[in-house]
Amino acid sequence: MASKFVHHIAGEKKAIVITALMCLLPAAMATDDLLAPAEEREGAAALRWNQKLTCGTTEAGVTRYGMWEGKLYSRAPGERDRHLFNVLGINVRQCEAHEDSARGKGFRSISREIMVYLDPKTLEIIDSWENPWTGRTVEVIHVANDPVNMRAPTYERKVDGSPLKVSLRRYDDTLVSSAEIPLFYTNPLGGNYQEYIGGTYHAMEIFNTYYRADDFLNEQRSRIGESRISWQRISGWLPWMQMGDRPGVMIFNATGYSSFDRARIPPRLMSVLQDRFPSYLEAPALGDPRPNETTWTVTKKYIDAQRSQQSADGAKK
Repeated sequence: MASKFVHHIAGEKKAIVITALMCLLPAAMATDDLLAPAEEREGAAALRWNQKLTCGTTEAGVTRYGMWEGKLYSRAPGERDRHLFNVLGINVRQCEAHEDSARGKGFRSISREIMVYLDPKTLEIIDSWENPWTGRTVEVIHVANDPVNMRAPTYERKVDGSPLKVSLRRYDDTLVSSAEIPLFYTNPLGGNYQEYIGGTYHAMEIFNTYYRADDFLNEQRSRIGESRISWQRISGWLPWMQMGDRPGVMIFNATGYSSFDRARIPPRLMSVLQDRFPSYLEAPALGDPRPNETTWTVTKKYIDAQRSQQSADGAKK
C-alpha cells in the first residue's frame, strides 16, 4: 500500500513520505507483508488440496451440492442501478480419478447446475417478465446447464512438467480460496464477424470460498466439512431479455454453501428441483464426454427450436 501511494512523488519529498508512512504503519506492513500468511502446497499435496477445493474430497464418485442465493442488478448509463431479480441455484457434482504416465495422478469434476430467477418482492419464480426498457413481455429462460464439466483433468504436474501449486490465504482457523475468472469468447448467439462488429461474450466471475483450515492441514482427512461460498459476476444483458445493443451490464451477488448432505438442500430449492429439474438432483455420470452448456448455448437452442416450430406452423397454413 505504501509503495503504491508514493509512486508518483519525486525526490526528497518521496523519501520523507516513505519514512513518515513506515513510522505510522505496523511492522508487518512496513515489510510489505499481507494481512495473513499463505498456506502453500505443490505436487501431490497440491493435488489433494485442489481436489478438496473442487470436489470436497479426494474420493471419486461422491456427490457434493453447492447452493447459492442472491440478487441481480442492472447498470445502465445515465440511470440508477435496478434490482431486477433475486436468484436461487445449485450445482451438483462428483469427481472422477485420472492418472497419466507423465503427469501423475489427477481428477476431473463432472456437474450440472440450475439457477432460477425470482421476483425481488414476492421471491416467487417468474416465467415471464416485462422489460422496463423496451416494454415487451419476454419469456424467462432459467439457467439449466447440463453439463458444466472441467474440460480436462488437473494433475500433480503441469504440461511442462512443473509441479502443480496451490496457495490459500489463512485467517486463524479459516482458509480462503479466491479466484477472478475473466471470460472473453465468441458468443454462440453472434455471427461469424464478431471481431469486426463486436458481440463477443465478455464477463467476469469472482469466487471467494471459505473452508475450515483443519480440513486441509490434517492430511488424514479425505473429505472436508461444509464450505461457504461468495460469488459475483459482471456480464452483459441476459440474452432472453432481448436488449439488443443497448449499453449496460448485469451485476450478480450471491452467497451460499456446499455440503455432501442431501438433506441440507433447503425445502424451497428442493421443491424447485423436484418440480422443474428432477434430473439435476444427481450429477452427470462419471466419464461424461459432452460439451458444456451455458446460458447462451441453451438460449440458442431454445430460439432455434421456436423458429423451427414457427416455420413448420407457417408451412401448414
